[in-house]
Amino acid sequence: MISPIRPRNTILAALPVMAIASAQYTATYYVGSLPGSSEEGQSGTNACGTSSSQSSECQNVYVNSVSDFCLWGPPATTSDEGDGTSKIGNVEQVVVSYCLNDGYGTRIIPAGTITGAHFIKVQSEKVSYVQVNGVGDLTSLLIPAGDDGGELDPHSWTGLGNPQGGLVFTNALTGSYEQTHEWTSFIDAGSFCIRACQDGPNAAGYCQHIYDTLSCDFTVPGDSSAGSFTDCLSDPTDEEPGVYDGSTFYQGASSTPAPHPAGATSACTTYSTIGGGSVNLAASPSSSSSSSTSSSSTSSVITTSSSNSASSTSAASSNSSSASAAASSTSASVSSTTSVSASSTTSSLSVSRTPSPSASRSASASVSIGAAAASQSTGAGSKTAMGGVSVFTAILLSGLGLLF
Repeated sequence: MISPIRPRNTILAALPVMAIASAQYTATYYVGSLPGSSEEGQSGTNACGTSSSQSSECQNVYVNSVSDFCLWGPPATTSDEGDGTSKIGNVEQVVVSYCLNDGYGTRIIPAGTITGAHFIKVQSEKVSYVQVNGVGDLTSLLIPAGDDGGELDPHSWTGLGNPQGGLVFTNALTGSYEQTHEWTSFIDAGSFCIRACQDGPNAAGYCQHIYDTLSCDFTVPGDSSAGSFTDCLSDPTDEEPGVYDGSTFYQGASSTPAPHPAGATSACTTYSTIGGGSVNLAASPSSSSSSSTSSSSTSSVITTSSSNSASSTSAASSNSSSASAAASSTSASVSSTTSVSASSTTSSLSVSRTPSPSASRSASASVSIGAAAASQSTGAGSKTAMGGVSVFTAILLSGLGLLF
């Protein structure tokens, strides 16, 4: 079970009508023209180049296939928070990117770290997203042994994201890299999951971020078995995480309902090993479902053992947009499909989220009375952030001893 180091203040669950803080962000960034930073006070960078390094401070994550994905991890073995260790709860605002393949300008996930991973691609009228669930020895990513971990998302209790300024991209849904404004991830010393939702009316609900003590099973259900690596297509769950017959469950309630089961999977491709390749950010794979593959690259450590299984199963959570879509963005697999420009034509999208009361932290924070607004322009995207606490809310919180 994954749970964050810093618990939320459950007293706030009794105040459902109060929005402790609200934020609205408008920004779209494009691979190939990323700014040095995308958030005020960001610890790392989004202009990462293409040379990987184990000291990289890159805060971009890519989720393309089971053989081409990244995870968030601590930047060092110590921190200035909590007990001074690199537990996820201490470093969530400053985590950096670790990727399976070279070429993103990130740190590399060491060979053998991931012992099982399962990627799914969901494309439906309701919602579209990509997702990876898996297990491994994630102490290789500087997570302390025994750490129960925590949840990371683009909102956080500050409204600035965990990590602050972290960006997530995928090329699995359209064939070109696109930013996913809504995403959620859990990671601890032995397991992980990440889901990135394509922009749309249900993206925020399916990439929910308010269940940060309830682990992957609740918010990102999927196959996390060891010993295999799969790409599959999948159906979405009937309802969003935490929604039951149209009613939303809030963390901190007296009882927690069972999570929705993972959607059924199909068209699965299984690999014996993953990682060890390199990517070319100047090109992205075709979105066609070509099944062509090539093993001519000597840097490849990915071999296909089964492909396009017609059977549907709810046990595996992996994505198959065919073997070429899974690996054609890396030098580990050479596909006959034609590369296209990585520049995205996605228009700027406004995403609005108001964290539920149960998502606010009982941590020291600067609170302004009245409304506060700040605007920022960085690189390829512009961002506007607005947040505030009403005088009434501030007085009430002060009376409860919750205002710092």
